[in-house]
Order: sequence, then structure tokens, then C-alpha cells
Amino acid sequence: MEKFEKLTGVAAPLPIINIDTDMIIPKQYLKTIKRTGLGTALFSEMRYNEDGSENPDFVLNKPAYREATILVAGDNFGCGSSREHAPWALKDFGVRCVISTSFADIFYNNCFKNSILPIVVTPEQLEALMDDAERGSNATISIDLEAQTIKGPDGGTIEFDIDPARKNALLEGLDDIGLTMGKVEKISGFEAGMAENRPWI
Repeated sequence: MEKFEKLTGVAAPLPIINIDTDMIIPKQYLKTIKRTGLGTALFSEMRYNEDGSENPDFVLNKPAYREATILVAGDNFGCGSSREHAPWALKDFGVRCVISTSFADIFYNNCFKNSILPIVVTPEQLEALMDDAERGSNATISIDLEAQTIKGPDGGTIEFDIDPARKNALLEGLDDIGLTMGKVEKISGFEAGMAENRPWI
């Protein structure tokens, strides 16, 4: 899994509450089990018109936000069904961080498994970051996972909390399999002990 250490980039403002996983990646795109190629379908029902043309009013279609790597979104982001395709689509588009006041639990957990950093901030902090994001591509936001800080374009700093184990996994680029492989010696020792003490198993 790709490591997450520091990120500086354009943040796209998405001031909508209760953005669910079907809005992030509609159900018709769930047939694939590949983690790539879903970026073009991200937010497709808002991003494209019925004839397939781009909706010029949607934030990610605006020139300033086409290369956005950060989303600043409304409360309860990622609610709805538990499709892992949602973080896959975000990552494939190029989004590495989503900032909101709250996330649905399953989506939040899936982000860490796909090298995306979900950051929870207060409503007041979100409002300030939303203002920064609405300034366009000239106002980048910097995120330092090790320091647990978000720096706005004017130098203001916001500190955020994160579970230490999840923080370490992102910094080291370890998904669940990688974390398990880090304990392979203990696992092998346990299995050897089981074979010696309980050979009938």
C-alpha cells in the first residue's frame, strides 16, 4: 500500500451533508473488482449530464479543481452501503485526503485500507477550511500526518487527532495483510508450538 506522510495540494469544497457511497460511486460501477479505472465514475451522477457531457457546475469539473487531491466535505461523509469501491474511486481520481466533521464508520475504516487519510475536524475548523478551498487552485492546503497538522494557504494551522495504530499503518504503507506479515515470526512460533504440543490438530 502507498505510504501517506505529507500532502500539499488543491482542496475541492463539497459543502453537502450526508454524501453517501452511492453518490461517490453509483451501483452500476460495482461489477468490477479492480481498484483502478473508477476515477472517471467518481460522483458520476453529479459530475455528468444525462447525455454524458460534463456538468460545468460540479466542483471537480471546474478548472481549478480538476487536479484536487483533498476534499473538504459536509458532515457524515461516506454514509450508506459499505462498498469499498468508494475509496477506490476517490484514490483513482487522485484524492488522498477527505476532511469532514464526521464519517460513516465503514467508509472511515476502508479509507485507511486504501491509503486515504480521513480527518475529523470541528464545524468551526471545517468552515475555515471550506473558505480556503473555495479560493481555488491558488490556495493549497498542506497536511502532515506525522505532526497531525493541516496548514492553510495563509499559514494557519489546525491540529487533528488520529488513532496511533492507524497513523502508523498509513505512515508505513501497511494494509491489513502488511500488518499481519509484520508479525510472521510470532505466527510461525505459535504454529510451531501448536504442532509440538498438540500434534493431533
